[in-house]
Amino acid sequence: MPKVTVLNQSGANVKEVELNEAVFGIEPHQQSVFDVVMMQRASWRQGTHDVKNRREVSGGGKKPWKQKGTGRARQGSIRAPQWRGGGIVFGPTPRSYSLKVNRKVRRLALKSVLSEKLAEQNLIVVDTFSFEAPKTKEFNKVLEALSVATSALIVVADTDDAYNAYLSARNLANVAMVTADNMSVYDVLAFDKLVMTEAAIAQVEEVLA
Repeated sequence: MPKVTVLNQSGANVKEVELNEAVFGIEPHQQSVFDVVMMQRASWRQGTHDVKNRREVSGGGKKPWKQKGTGRARQGSIRAPQWRGGGIVFGPTPRSYSLKVNRKVRRLALKSVLSEKLAEQNLIVVDTFSFEAPKTKEFNKVLEALSVATSALIVVADTDDAYNAYLSARNLANVAMVTADNMSVYDVLAFDKLVMTEAAIAQVEEVLA
């Protein structure tokens, strides 16, 4: 079973814990990761785009001129597509871009990215992530102690007392904090480092194992 060192907020080693191999030790399945990322990105699209076709534009009920005898091309409406102000042909209409991905595939994708983070040594486990008061400066010191030089996703459990940590982190451009039950495949991939509390590890293993 894969093992990882647990650190405290000062960056010192606290202990070593074993991770569930079914969650953190699988061979990454790239297709499932691709499918889930596509699903997540598609769900962000509003799909409210709309244009008016010749049936919806205002006016155009009267024939502009008689059918024959003028020498001009025949026309039935000034709101036909070839007219200025006419309706649009085959334009965008409101639609849903949502994609369906099975639950097993979604779980496989999450286990794949977690296993990849561990294999790349980009998973950091801390015993707790709590602050007495919201202080971005103190939060940055903790990140430096944990050797987080670029971007990081902080994952805490529902039971963690991390509200002050959340307030401290929300002003940082390259840091995001989520709870374990809200962690997504896209979030894990979007950040270089994944920092998880012990309680978050236990919560994730309980759901995915």
